[in-house]
Amino acid sequence: MQQIPLLEPGGYYHIYNRGNNREDIFHESRNYDYFLTSFFKHLGQTVELFAYCLLKNHFHLLVRIKHIERINIKPNTQQQFSNFFNSYAKAINKAYERTGSLFQKRFSRKAITSEEYLIKLICYIHCNPEIHGFVEDYKQYPHSSYRAIVTDSTSRIPSGEMLNLFGGLKAFEEQHHYYMKERNFFGVDEEPV
Repeated sequence: MQQIPLLEPGGYYHIYNRGNNREDIFHESRNYDYFLTSFFKHLGQTVELFAYCLLKNHFHLLVRIKHIERINIKPNTQQQFSNFFNSYAKAINKAYERTGSLFQKRFSRKAITSEEYLIKLICYIHCNPEIHGFVEDYKQYPHSSYRAIVTDSTSRIPSGEMLNLFGGLKAFEEQHHYYMKERNFFGVDEEPV
């Protein structure tokens, strides 16, 4: 059995899950917005969101756990994630008069251990809508961090740091194009839709 990594300060993690029985977890545009708003409400003090893609029946998040300056505070990030997902599930269940588990299981996570893997994962997350046939061009998908990064919008994504990781905007766009064209995501795709 694979051991679940602890969410350690300074660590990067791929967080992902899908709907129970592969059902939709996002039903309309406002659900995507609420998911992100709720993420920052529950996790904004302890987690940085670097990349995301929210699809109808699953999601991918790339996060970095913040270092907390105050010695007396050691947040239980695992519990904060659980609270976030439970809060979202309760809101969806109430809004759509449904009962039962919204998500297939507890959220999955994978520690990112190399810069090469980090770059490939970012591309995979952003290309996901095209990989799974939700859109013809991942660059146009509205519920991913790709457009916020390339347009340097005022989102909460650290665009400058992300672009520096790739070596600038042009390299960021080229790497995405390369990985999408070659479908070279070996080792990244955690779970099928």
